[in-house]
Amino acid sequence: MAIMWTEMLSVGVEQIDKQHRELFEHANRLFEAGQKGKSKEVIGELLQFLDQYTKTHFRDEEKYMESIKYPELDVQKRAHADFIASLQNLRNEFEKSGGNLTVVLNANRLVVDWLTNHIANQDKKIGKYAKSVGK
Repeated sequence: MAIMWTEMLSVGVEQIDKQHRELFEHANRLFEAGQKGKSKEVIGELLQFLDQYTKTHFRDEEKYMESIKYPELDVQKRAHADFIASLQNLRNEFEKSGGNLTVVLNANRLVVDWLTNHIANQDKKIGKYAKSVGK
């Protein structure tokens, strides 16, 4: 389930790409921790980091979209809010389960699948739009 960042996922906006790479690194650490049976605290810390970092990333990405007057900003904001809610639900499930590996694997699947799909289908449009307006 682990996935590595590739240039195919590049949006073409350095700040966004840098943050996406870091999100992938932490998603992979989450998966590896689950595979190695790491303690609940380690996995819990990674989930907490991902929750906080995605909020920071989404805020920065939305600010950038506002600065270039990106026409699909509202669509992006809804997708971001949905992801934050899904990640929070997984964190809650993880805490209730006492660190169940299945929940960790589901969290990894959510993060990796969402990131790859969202970047490929939504965020790449940001880069294309930015290029079209000379940003």
